[in-house]
Amino acid sequence: MKNLIINNSLNLIQKNCNYDQEKLDVVKYGLEAIYILITKTFIILLCSFLLGIFKEVIIFTIIYSLVRMFSFGLHATKSWICLVTSLITFVTIPLLCNYIQINIYFKLIICFINILLMFKNAPADTHKRPIINKRRRTIYKLSATLVATILSIISLINNNLFISNACVFSLIIQNIMISKYTYKLFKLPYDNYKKYLDMV
Repeated sequence: MKNLIINNSLNLIQKNCNYDQEKLDVVKYGLEAIYILITKTFIILLCSFLLGIFKEVIIFTIIYSLVRMFSFGLHATKSWICLVTSLITFVTIPLLCNYIQINIYFKLIICFINILLMFKNAPADTHKRPIINKRRRTIYKLSATLVATILSIISLINNNLFISNACVFSLIIQNIMISKYTYKLFKLPYDNYKKYLDMV
């Protein structure tokens, strides 16, 4: 289905636009990304609706996106890996956030560690999109740390179990996504901007 839709779209573009092969490859990459995003989002929302956690999934997604916005992190190399990890992150975790009780002192320790790790590792780039500009990396690092601090405070003072847990788990997941050990596990290059700077 994926190849059929993308190939038909490419054929339509070729008929109406005078693109060379390099440009078509870029367009194909973009179409694949859009297809994966749409199908992944549909599956996640369908699962959340069937499980009765649609609102929770939306809220968790917003909270997690705030963290991810400045700290970035790795991307799955295959679409099925992306789908599986997305289902775990955006369906399973919000579901658990309604039931898990975390001791306030243990939560305080987790939040402190999350903030430290965020300051240490953010932002984590990819080999396709290295963050080369030093000033930009500093801004992203400070912004990600600030967001982590705010979410940690919310998780500690908020009496709503889901919101409190969503803040904590979004930070835990994102710290995993920006860890060099996670990059190594998936055999992906880390600190990609350094390699680029060495080349120039």
